[in-house]
Amino acid sequence: MKSLLSVFVSCLFVSFSWSQTAVQLDQWAAEATLESFPMLREILSIPNDGLRPAEIELNVQWCERSFSERGFTTQRIATPMAPLVLAEKKFPGAKQTVLVYLQIDGQPVDPSKWQQESPYIPVLKKQNAQGQWEIIAWENIQNYKDDWRVFARSTSDAKGPVVMFLKAMDVLHREKQNPNFNLKVIMDFEEELGSPHLPEAVKANRALLAADQLIIFDGPMHRSGKPTLSFGARGISTVQLTTYGPVAPQHSGHFGNYVPNPALRLAKLLASMKDDHGRVTIPGYYDGIQIDNKTKKILQAFPHDKEAFMKTLQIGEVDKVGPNYQESIQYPSLNIRGMQSGWINDKARTIIPAWARAEIDVRLVLESDPKSLIRLIKDHVEKQGYWVLDREPTAEERTRHPKIATLTSEISYQSFRTNLDTKVGKWLQKALIKGFGEEPIRVRMSGGSIPISPFVNTLDIPAVSVPTVNRDNNQHSPNENIRLQNYRNGIKTILAILTEKL
Repeated sequence: MKSLLSVFVSCLFVSFSWSQTAVQLDQWAAEATLESFPMLREILSIPNDGLRPAEIELNVQWCERSFSERGFTTQRIATPMAPLVLAEKKFPGAKQTVLVYLQIDGQPVDPSKWQQESPYIPVLKKQNAQGQWEIIAWENIQNYKDDWRVFARSTSDAKGPVVMFLKAMDVLHREKQNPNFNLKVIMDFEEELGSPHLPEAVKANRALLAADQLIIFDGPMHRSGKPTLSFGARGISTVQLTTYGPVAPQHSGHFGNYVPNPALRLAKLLASMKDDHGRVTIPGYYDGIQIDNKTKKILQAFPHDKEAFMKTLQIGEVDKVGPNYQESIQYPSLNIRGMQSGWINDKARTIIPAWARAEIDVRLVLESDPKSLIRLIKDHVEKQGYWVLDREPTAEERTRHPKIATLTSEISYQSFRTNLDTKVGKWLQKALIKGFGEEPIRVRMSGGSIPISPFVNTLDIPAVSVPTVNRDNNQHSPNENIRLQNYRNGIKTILAILTEKL
């Protein structure tokens, strides 16, 4: 009886201790959220297109100043384009170091597609009875509702998490609490460009970046809003494919049925790469990928409401590369991200176009070699009867070959994947249980891409992503946003991690 009583008392103590800790984290996060809005508005107001160096320099300076004000030492790591910024802070008695990855740059914008004055002037919005987002005065944000959102470029991807992290550090300073580990924060200003200079920078600064664990505060959490950990992400490479017709557009009345149409040829070429279920038909494309029964169970256990998902996206079916969502993204993709030929809409002309072009992205998995996948695509195009070049064809080449195409490619970075049972995974899992009172959803590998493999491979450290933002945030698209409940819970998540003993 005494033993049972001891267990009961112990359980009560653990439950009471968790609830007290969670309440404290809730309070800290709520206070920090209200305090943070001027900072969030400030950083979102700085344009951050990675192709515009002057804009990026302003973001670099903002980060240097903001981290320095919080006791971090900062230094720039030079690259041929935008520098990386490393911020470091040591704490008494700490024996391990956690490296944190943050992204600062954002996707280019088309202001005409945004339902506000500018993508770089943050606005507060709430949804009306008709389901439309309407602007409300920014001053109302001090009395915000959980479902209200801030709309601006990079709210979710990924300046929001940057402010979450900085405000969490402010809370720790005010409450006189320190992590029991040192912190290094690496800030990437070319992520949306594929971080082309990151691998070499990591290799050249191996000692400077050395750490025991890597955490990435990026990406959307599970659609349910439950705390989420992602143990991997697909890599990315891109292919540009161009087919050719007449050297200049020709009158379709005079030459239709006689001069080959490059748009039709491109459409048939792309269609030959996949079947009706969305599976790549190029031989060898999925070679090397084996999913054992244990892994299948993990993937199948991932909560995913397919019907609700299809309703949200307004689609009538999903591709069937795998039997479920999670298993589908364990394979490399072949996605047509854009096509162009001739003119459409009010500019449409009755012509045979001179050329047709497709932009393709290939999401990579750990088992696939990107060079091999690109070679398989090129071989497939050749087998369809095309003379394939890596440049514009000459006049002589155009007349000599019935079918001619240009194929160019770029490999940005490889996939990464961390074992679910590693020390960093268990530590983060414990932190999120402390903060939210429930087991986090664990994702074996997310479908999106983040440039983490250079750190994992070069520094030989495990990496886990801690996503915090709402999944329906329109990242990479017009009207990007962050839901304010996610924003507050993101601060709470980071506080839970920073206060958890490693």
